[in-house]
Amino acid sequence: MRLASAEINLTALKENLKLTQQLAPNSKVMAVLKANAYGHGLVKIAQHLQDADAFAVARVDEALALRTGGITKPIVLLEGFFDPSDLPILLANNLQTIVHDISQLEAIEQANLDAPLTVWLKIDTGMHRLGVEPEEFEHFYSRLKRSKNVAEQIHLMTHFACADDTKDSKTQEQQTLFDTLVSGNSAPLCLANSAGIIGWPSSHGNWIRPGLMLYGVSPMLDCVGNQHGLQPVMRLTTKVIAIKRVKAHQAVGYGGRWQSEQDTYLAVIGMGYGDGYPRHAKQGTPVVIRNKRYGIVGSVSMDMISVNIGNNLDDIAVGDEVEMWGPHLPVEEIAQCADTIAYELLCNVTPRVSYEYIT
Repeated sequence: MRLASAEINLTALKENLKLTQQLAPNSKVMAVLKANAYGHGLVKIAQHLQDADAFAVARVDEALALRTGGITKPIVLLEGFFDPSDLPILLANNLQTIVHDISQLEAIEQANLDAPLTVWLKIDTGMHRLGVEPEEFEHFYSRLKRSKNVAEQIHLMTHFACADDTKDSKTQEQQTLFDTLVSGNSAPLCLANSAGIIGWPSSHGNWIRPGLMLYGVSPMLDCVGNQHGLQPVMRLTTKVIAIKRVKAHQAVGYGGRWQSEQDTYLAVIGMGYGDGYPRHAKQGTPVVIRNKRYGIVGSVSMDMISVNIGNNLDDIAVGDEVEMWGPHLPVEEIAQCADTIAYELLCNVTPRVSYEYIT
């Protein structure tokens, strides 16, 4: 048996989708499944999000994996295609592409395709990553409209840089610029990611792109999912594999980073950075054993972590389950303890962790 386990709650997943739809009742939902559905399992998650209107992934191989898994809903490539040779593959598998660069536009214009592609034109309104410049928008749009390789209806989209912070005016500035550019255009519009959906209702548009919030995690600064009514989908657990007595001032773990000020007991648990747990989790980062929190001590190693349990020998035993994050311990809190973000923790869960899908 594997010690480390990720329990994926499919009922919570569906409830999070329902909540998303309630927050934007007039928008279609493009559920974001990139990076193995944020570490939750690409095809399995897609199979249980059938109430979404479309799916989005980052790259072609992710889209093809969905098609191989029997997913027939529209799939949008958020990074678009990377080579002209990809275009027949997109067409054969009914994949929709974002266009954000002149090389993509030229490849579409020059291709010899049997049917037109559905295209989403991305405008850079301030993220300064992917997207055509505002002053280029009309030029790109008119060329796409003229191309026989592009379906008649072109979708328009942008991406917010700071939507997780409702006090930052950047999002409103981006939305105003986008609205100005597309004024009078009847094309379907897509602006809001998870943070936009929750924090900026005026940005919902015709389509929304929920990602992190579908998995029960807050996209907003200094918040956890249940503050928005979201339910965590992943519960990462392991087991206690040993109880170790440590005398006062004995150093624990690699580098001797921690010493107890008094005699104590440690629970050694079967989890480490080899399972995707953050190596830089700070001293005192919590875990939950038998509904009680205990703090990590010493260095997180590849396979094991030490937890200070004091003198609670009657409360903890070898074989006890340990929750690393989940309903009783928000992954957002663990991310703060490791100076990272919840996205990274979820995506970093490694293949040696066993997955169990429950309803």
